[in-house]
Amino acid sequence: MPGFLSVAVAFEIQKPEWARFAFWGFLRFGGVMEQLLAKVRACTLCNGLPLGPRPLVQASATSRLLIAGQAPGRATHIKGIPFDDASGRRLRTWLGLDTADFYDPAKVAILPMGFCFPGTGKNGDLPPRPECAPTWRHPLLEAMPDVALALIIGRYALAWHLPTAGKRPLTNVVGATDLPQGIAVLPHPSPRNNRWLRQNPWFEAQTLPKLRESIADLWQDG
Repeated sequence: MPGFLSVAVAFEIQKPEWARFAFWGFLRFGGVMEQLLAKVRACTLCNGLPLGPRPLVQASATSRLLIAGQAPGRATHIKGIPFDDASGRRLRTWLGLDTADFYDPAKVAILPMGFCFPGTGKNGDLPPRPECAPTWRHPLLEAMPDVALALIIGRYALAWHLPTAGKRPLTNVVGATDLPQGIAVLPHPSPRNNRWLRQNPWFEAQTLPKLRESIADLWQDG
């Protein structure tokens, strides 16, 4: 809990949306999360979704690690399991987590900017639907007071969580030492980013080992 509090305090200057609201999660009870998740999974707010609504979110009041991504892809939407694809396999390798820990909501919260597959455009998947985050993100983050480390993946998540850093080139933000405590920014683990990974070998050689250590430490006191 102290770790997440330090994140909220550190964010006070930039005042991203989630930090201002998540602090008040200390006053919430675990039952609030279950009620919220039931409402989220029954959500039909967005019209015109190509595969219909199927919100994919994982969270609990005891989650220590927050993964803030973009939106489910077509394959994961159909399966009903977040990150159950090539991107997810690479992400789990990056984080040093096996499948059991990754999909344990008591440990890991998966909270994309959009909970449903938004559709496909000319250059890949469409952006997360704009209705989702304003409706659900604040109350869900409020109900997760124990988050100590947040992983920001993708430019839409970066713009929400760290609006100032979101204006910087990705290479400049990933592994940056001037981010608030308890925050790490990752490139998207999609195979589409293979070129970036080849051009920036320091990410896997230097950044990921430190990140894995931080993640392993999250549950040492539990």
